[in-house]
Amino acid sequence: METVGNTGLWLVFAAIVVGMLALDLFVLKGGHQHRVSLKEAAAWSLGWVTVALLFNLGLWWYLNINAGPVIANDKALEFLTGYLVEKSLAVDNVFVWMMIFSYFSIPLELQRRVLLYGIVGAIVLRTVMIMAGAWLITEFHWILYVFGVFLILTGLKMAFFAEHDGDLSKNPIIKWIRNHYPVTEQLDGERFFVRHNGVLMITPLFLALVLVEISDVIFAVDSIPAVFAITNDPFIVLTSNLFAILGLRAMYFLLADIGDRFAMLKYGLAVILVFIGIKMLIVDWYKIPVMVSLATVGTVLLVSVIVSLWHSKRFPPQSHS
Repeated sequence: METVGNTGLWLVFAAIVVGMLALDLFVLKGGHQHRVSLKEAAAWSLGWVTVALLFNLGLWWYLNINAGPVIANDKALEFLTGYLVEKSLAVDNVFVWMMIFSYFSIPLELQRRVLLYGIVGAIVLRTVMIMAGAWLITEFHWILYVFGVFLILTGLKMAFFAEHDGDLSKNPIIKWIRNHYPVTEQLDGERFFVRHNGVLMITPLFLALVLVEISDVIFAVDSIPAVFAITNDPFIVLTSNLFAILGLRAMYFLLADIGDRFAMLKYGLAVILVFIGIKMLIVDWYKIPVMVSLATVGTVLLVSVIVSLWHSKRFPPQSHS
């Protein structure tokens, strides 16, 4: 599969990812117990978006010099569209995280550590899935049609079941863990495992981490094919995808206290999935320009946010005591 990614570009991208993670983990103590304020979450969100846009600008500059303005413009636009699609679809993942932490009664100061490990796991998982997806599309072109149908069905399911919350107590993996390993009734600080009377036990914090990782697997199955509908270049798919994921933890804390105000957003995400699915199905007959895709996704998101804010103002969410 053709790609603009060469050894130098891959190394630059890897260095940025490792450097930002190291800054979060060792300098800002991202893996330690800490209650993230709204101001801090907003600063980190802005920081991650800025880094992604600067990377895209640097990619455009490099390609403009070495491959010409046409390729540079196309690839920069593909990155921006893929980033926006992934970022928008990740919002639904944020709402699932809220449900997970609420179910296990995980306080905000402990959620940061769970999400750090969750994001690192997501980076590894998505890298493998994207490379596998690129190989499948190269070897079996018809897999695009499978992806397209899947995205349409997922979008329709999201629209019709937007108000339905899953019952985590019935999750088969959590039930299996509880049946095979001792689990503590209470949290023990930021520890995933504790030893009581010589017996190694799992804490609810670890169960929350397991569900966070599972949720990312589920959402990766939706979002990765969606980005492949924008571009088949594995470098653009992976970089846009991972930059969106790296900023997901900050976005979670930004939305944690105001998630109820965006009740209509899921319907917008459903429309985006259906649109991208249709785009995949008709690609051999008509290729929707990337600029049109970017404009469509951006418009749907903007309308969804406006309608959500209007709806929350007209019908204020009920507080849960």
